[in-house]
Amino acid sequence: MVDATHAIVLMAPKGAKLDVRRVSEVVEDAGARVIALRDVPVPVSLADRRTVQTLLIHCVDDETVSAPLRDLSDQTGVDIALQTRRSRCQRYRLAVFDMDSTLIDCEVIDELAIAAGAGRQVADITERAMRGELDFDESFRTRLALLGGLDANAVQDLADRLPVKEGLREMTTTLRAQGMKLAIFSGGFTPIAERLQADYGFDEVVANELEVQDGRVTGRAVPPIVNREYKASALRDLAARLNISLEACIAVGDGANDLSMMAAAGMGVAFHAKPAVRAASPIEVTHCGLDGVCYLLGSEGEFASD
Repeated sequence: MVDATHAIVLMAPKGAKLDVRRVSEVVEDAGARVIALRDVPVPVSLADRRTVQTLLIHCVDDETVSAPLRDLSDQTGVDIALQTRRSRCQRYRLAVFDMDSTLIDCEVIDELAIAAGAGRQVADITERAMRGELDFDESFRTRLALLGGLDANAVQDLADRLPVKEGLREMTTTLRAQGMKLAIFSGGFTPIAERLQADYGFDEVVANELEVQDGRVTGRAVPPIVNREYKASALRDLAARLNISLEACIAVGDGANDLSMMAAAGMGVAFHAKPAVRAASPIEVTHCGLDGVCYLLGSEGEFASD
C-alpha cells in the first residue's frame, strides 16, 4: 500500500456542506491518490457548528493539488488545508497570534478613534495599512495622533466589551492542554492585549504602549512600534528564550503586518485574512473560527494503516 504523504483538513462551519466525494475528485484529477478518511473530534461546545475530517493522500506536487483545493474552499465555504505529513506530525510548542481582527473582531485603534470622533478617517488608514498599501510606522503615528485628547477611560470601556472571535476559548484551552506556550504579538495596544492575556491564559504579550497623561491619551507613539519586522524579531527572540525551534512555532495573523512572523514560523496560518496575506500563506482558516487552528495539529498515529 502506498504511504500517505499529506493530509487535507476539511473544516465545515454550520450551514456549509462538506462534500468529501467532491474533494476526492479534485485531488484525483490533480494526479494525487486518496488513501484514507479520518473523522476529527471537535470541542463539545462547538459540536453543532463544526464538521471536521481529514483525507490522507499521496501526492508528488503540492501546488498541483493546493490550487484547485483553494478554489473549492472559496466555492463551498469550507476551510480546506493541505499539510505535509511532516508538518502535520510536528510537535508544536509555541503559538503566537496577532490580536486585532484575529483574536478579536475589531481593530482597537479604530474603535478608540470612534470615541475620539475620528472613526472614519482612522478606519480608512487602518484598512490600507493592513492590506500593505501604506508604511505601517507612518500610518500608526498618523492614526495615533488622531486619538490625542481621548479620555483614557475609553480604553477600559473597550476592554470590558471586547468582541472576541468564535472559538477563542476552545483554542486556547486545547493548545494549553497540549503544553503549548501562547503569545499575543500586536500592533495594537498593551492594555487590551493584557486583558486578553488575563482572560484567556496567554503567556506573553508584545504590543504598543499607549501613552496617557492626566487621564488622556497623548497621541504620541512610544518606541519601539510593533511593526512587521518587530513581530518577526520578537518571535525569534521568544523562541530562543524558551529553547524552542522556529519549526515548532505557529504564527497566526490576518494583515500584511503579520507576514514576516508567519513566514518565520514552522506553520503560518492566515486567519480571516486580507487577500494579499491569503495569497502568501499555504494554510488559511477563512470560514471557521479560531478553533480551526486546533484541527491543524495531528500525530503520526493518523497515518497508521487501518
